[in-house]
Amino acid sequence: MGDYLPKYYSESAIVDNLLTREATEFSALSADIYDVLAQFFIDTATWGMANWERICGIPVDEAKPIEQRRSVIRSKMRGVGTVTAALIKNVAESFNNGSVSVTEDNANYTIKIAFTSSLGVPDNIVDIQTALREIIPAHLAVSFLFTYMTWGSLDVRGFTWGTLTTANYMWSQFEKLT
Repeated sequence: MGDYLPKYYSESAIVDNLLTREATEFSALSADIYDVLAQFFIDTATWGMANWERICGIPVDEAKPIEQRRSVIRSKMRGVGTVTAALIKNVAESFNNGSVSVTEDNANYTIKIAFTSSLGVPDNIVDIQTALREIIPAHLAVSFLFTYMTWGSLDVRGFTWGTLTTANYMWSQFEKLT
């Protein structure tokens, strides 16, 4: 801002102090503006998540990790329209669990949802089930298929029981080992 003032102000300690203080205030104001703007988008919202949840009719649960809360909101936003396999896939994939395949078993009135790119049961499976139950017609059953690490796939990667023991994997880490 000093460049816009007459040259004789460049020597003044008072003006320099004033410009420094104003610059600090403008920087803080700019950061606050960007923070408020971030609340208007699901992927960047933090303290505004409760507003998104209220808009979508989701109970506010601040104990859940923020990414899980975002996933629930995304699924609500995507779960509008005629229920098709593509819509079910879109909603299921909104939970950050990778790719999902949806198979309709019309003869048995069942929808099969397989998590194909992630191993184990997703952390927020209850949220996924709730979101899908809300959009899938009540007369259809839903079955979930999960992929797990097998000994055959460990052998291919050269892992042995001793390697895994030495690495001190917890069971939850081992389940999702890729």
